[in-house]
Amino acid sequence: MLFSWLPALVIIVLFLGAALRVLNEYERGVIFRLGRVIRAKGPGLILLIPVIDRMVRVSLRIVTLDVPSQDVITKDNVSIKVNAVVYFRVVDPVRAIVEIEDYMFATSQLAQTTLRSVCGGVELDDILAHRDKINLQVQEILDQQTDPWGIKVGTVELKYVDLPQEMQRAMAKQAEAERERRAKVINAEGEYQAAARLSEAAGIISKHPEALQLRYLQTMREMAAESKAATVLPIPLDFFRFPWKTDARTQGAASGTVSRETPQDA
Repeated sequence: MLFSWLPALVIIVLFLGAALRVLNEYERGVIFRLGRVIRAKGPGLILLIPVIDRMVRVSLRIVTLDVPSQDVITKDNVSIKVNAVVYFRVVDPVRAIVEIEDYMFATSQLAQTTLRSVCGGVELDDILAHRDKINLQVQEILDQQTDPWGIKVGTVELKYVDLPQEMQRAMAKQAEAERERRAKVINAEGEYQAAARLSEAAGIISKHPEALQLRYLQTMREMAAESKAATVLPIPLDFFRFPWKTDARTQGAASGTVSRETPQDA
């Protein structure tokens, strides 16, 4: 009796093995029935009709696509090599299978041509200084071109820009010249500020001669602190005045005395 049910049991097991499919949360199954697409199913348990139905698995996870190095001639005629990475995902499994044969290969080729086109239309300085703009421009073009395939391009990032040796040396010289220019400007600005401060100090000393005496004593103190073996003899500043440079008030007093004595002599 058991052997009579054995063929039927084997057929049922084979039928279930061919009809049942399990899809993960990030997967969808595009069902073709006799060559015609039905719809995308999943995730979970999927029941197919053996021989009649055919299922194609499609992953909805974000795919990281490495774009190989591309030889690019920029707008200012500089030969460089540019590499990038593209992040995209399938948003419509049916179109990703029906509209294009291999969406991975197609997206890779489109990313290479778009990267060469965009980088070839700008100058080298823009590529080095404004990578975010280049990334955004490439991302918008790729997203627009892959939208009919059910592909969404989320991010495009330039990984590196390989420059020729001659261009690297020229850029190094330019950077060095820029640093020297900034150093000279800073030095000139410091001298200007120092001259302005010295001019203000001279004005204060001219109004208050006692400040010069205090400065003189401070200088002597610094000299004595630097060399302990030296002997410093303080000399009044009046000794350094020349005899013919008299004070203006003394000259005024002398002139006034002469003017008063003139009538007496007369």
